[in-house]
Amino acid sequence: MFEKLSKYIGENIKLLVDRPDGTYCFRLHNDRVYYISERILKLATNISRDKLVSVGTCFGKFTKTLKFRLHITALDFLAPYAKFKVWVKPGQEQSFLYGNHVLKSGLGRITENTNQYQGVVVYSMSDVPLGFGVAAKSTQECRRVDPMSIVVFHQADIGEFIRSEDTLT
Repeated sequence: MFEKLSKYIGENIKLLVDRPDGTYCFRLHNDRVYYISERILKLATNISRDKLVSVGTCFGKFTKTLKFRLHITALDFLAPYAKFKVWVKPGQEQSFLYGNHVLKSGLGRITENTNQYQGVVVYSMSDVPLGFGVAAKSTQECRRVDPMSIVVFHQADIGEFIRSEDTLT
């Protein structure tokens, strides 16, 4: 899980745990990883694990093959600490929010020195976080590719709240 988080925020994981408003931690419950304040965690110990549905913010889940899959609910915590960012043009925003990859023609800006297959947070041109994905091309390759090439592979977006609201709990 920390390996996946470090793809997006690098060594800033420490800032997620030691925050100015208290200490936070990650807890595994029913194959899902939750991000929770230690104060609330102590209160949750009064509830038995089999009766507890969720506690804190769900960051992701482990699949049946034990791979960690990051959920869109983690976006609010990843966005402020993201090392690599991509901004999409207004016309590309809706396409990304429907679950499509970002094409070169819809790319507004990209952080310098982004490597290929690096985790990126996708923003609108007005700096609103829309989701996250994986860079299909490095920053240098993005300058040379044709407009219909994929530059960011889609992984999650805020449109998932509507498309998959029954499975995000």
